[in-house]
Amino acid sequence: MDDKLFQRIKQLTEIQSVSGNEDNMRQLMAKEMTPLVDRVEYDGLGGVFGVKKSKEEDAPRIMLASHMDEVGFMVSQILDNGLFRVVPLGGWNPYVVSAQRFTVQTKKGDFPAVSSSIPPHLLRGTAGQKALDISEVLFDAGFESKAEAESYGLRPGDTVVPDVETIKTANGKRIISKAWDNRYGCTLVLDVLETLKGQNLPNTLIAGANVQEEVGLRGARVSTNKFKPDLFFAVDCSPANDLDGKKDANGRLDGGFLLRIYDPGMIMLRRMREFILETAEDNNIPYQYFVSKGGTDAGAAHLANDGIPSAVIGVPGRYIHTHQTMFSVKDYEAAKAMVLKLLTSLDKKTVDTIIYGK
Repeated sequence: MDDKLFQRIKQLTEIQSVSGNEDNMRQLMAKEMTPLVDRVEYDGLGGVFGVKKSKEEDAPRIMLASHMDEVGFMVSQILDNGLFRVVPLGGWNPYVVSAQRFTVQTKKGDFPAVSSSIPPHLLRGTAGQKALDISEVLFDAGFESKAEAESYGLRPGDTVVPDVETIKTANGKRIISKAWDNRYGCTLVLDVLETLKGQNLPNTLIAGANVQEEVGLRGARVSTNKFKPDLFFAVDCSPANDLDGKKDANGRLDGGFLLRIYDPGMIMLRRMREFILETAEDNNIPYQYFVSKGGTDAGAAHLANDGIPSAVIGVPGRYIHTHQTMFSVKDYEAAKAMVLKLLTSLDKKTVDTIIYGK
């Protein structure tokens, strides 16, 4: 594994930025993109994109969009004893929330907290723990009272983010971290812009990251309206389902990038699918078909403006939307190779063929 890549992944995945409070990621993305593009622009919700203008006349506008938010929580109520309740930001399996370490982000500064759990000793002689709801999981920062919690800046609306160190697996082939959904896309955007620095593309590239994807694909709605791309490519992480070892699993580590052909919010256009498949096969880039029960920013983008043909160049991750995701560097490298081939070949004629079939 290339150490430069690992250090970038480590930096981006350890940053703490949940939906609605993406400042930490926004600042880093803007800083890193500025020397690589002609200009950096923001939308009204806080999405940040670098614009790399083509010298070609009538160049199409291509949008490459990650999302910078990760799943987390928001404080909803502070109890008299200093503990507090939360509401989820993004989808969580309630059974993975308990007994974990978090950072609480307040106006006065950040501090650590843990999520509550019931020790087995206290379950003896009972019928066992009932079905769990996130609203029943209390969060504990060690305060003795509501007044003390408030004196440290805690207020309803403050955000709560998993606290996790990014590490390599023993064989060095995979990585364990939080937030690969979707710091994968943020990493890819920066890597691609670095690779393309100084090159003239046959298209004007708008590359960056949306906000609030995890709470309803909100950022993509405003960024596509602002930048008005001809084509939209989401780069996002999806759940691997390969734990039983079956070769036909829907999303396998080391299987290549994910070509998402269907989810409840979007059916990829046939000509877009054929173009991506031909490009991958002509360049020997490994890929796997992917059908999902969840959506991505492409679901919002393809309905924006007058309709924007959209696709997802994804990667699989095990255990996403938890504290610990495991993913393969091979899949990331396949996705990067695919995106670079797309961006260097999407000229006006090709884009017109995808959109209009001529």
